[in-house]
Amino acid sequence: MRQLPPLRSLEAFVQVARLGSARAAASELAISPSALSRRIASLENFMGKKLFRRQKQLLALNKDGTALYQSILPAFKALSDAVHSHQDSQNALRLRLGVLPLFGSQRLFPRLPELRKLYPTLHIDINSSTHGEDKLGDTLDAAIVLTEEIDPELHAVRLDENYIYAIASSALVEKLGENPSRKTMERQTFLIHNDMPESFIQWKKELGFDDLSEAAVDRFDSGALMLEAAAQGLGIAIMHDNHLRNSQDNRLAKLPGKMVKSPYSYWFVCMPSALEMRAVRLFHDWLVKAAL
Repeated sequence: MRQLPPLRSLEAFVQVARLGSARAAASELAISPSALSRRIASLENFMGKKLFRRQKQLLALNKDGTALYQSILPAFKALSDAVHSHQDSQNALRLRLGVLPLFGSQRLFPRLPELRKLYPTLHIDINSSTHGEDKLGDTLDAAIVLTEEIDPELHAVRLDENYIYAIASSALVEKLGENPSRKTMERQTFLIHNDMPESFIQWKKELGFDDLSEAAVDRFDSGALMLEAAAQGLGIAIMHDNHLRNSQDNRLAKLPGKMVKSPYSYWFVCMPSALEMRAVRLFHDWLVKAAL
């Protein structure tokens, strides 16, 4: 058999290629950035060529790196599937699931005891980072994502359809009144999620505020923190109706106004082949039936 580079070097290479960042890849592998750099350097020495273009904190595959990545990725997935198929049956029912924190806390976790009663041996490893669809077949078996469009190559089930709400503290909603003027709205701070920029655009358009010159826009990567910021009177959060409803927070209220349909929905996604895994299939079927 021909000599191969260390598996951990290849694993580091795949993660950096997928994430485009040494720091993000190191975090994913739970190793230090310097350890990851050593693994990449070891692979490049083995290959006798550079595999990345260095751009400050980012690493981009060069031509040789792209060719290697495309060649080994199917083998990596096949290896992962082979190992999984030979795991001890007591550990076989383990699902690696990507779940956004707000969906998890508001909708999934309150219902998980039902799932545990049905399938006591099914255990779930949770990854709460964003863009879970990009990790399918690698570090995740399935994910619940909030997005506008789904890759047609994925198996996907839409979990809801939503309306955009402007959510603020009850005190601020009362102060703004039933029909706040443009001048009043231009004095407000708006809270926007990094992964839902179109919500604010769509909300302004439907309410005739296309060219609104808001006082400020504060951006978040956490829906839970957006709701808390709104409850503390720090601004108006542009979120979904179910985010407000499921929060059950009497400090919060919705600004009056017409119903605006959101371009974003929650979806369950996985690779089609993942449905052959019993853990994925059990969770998938329960989730669809539960209608969270």
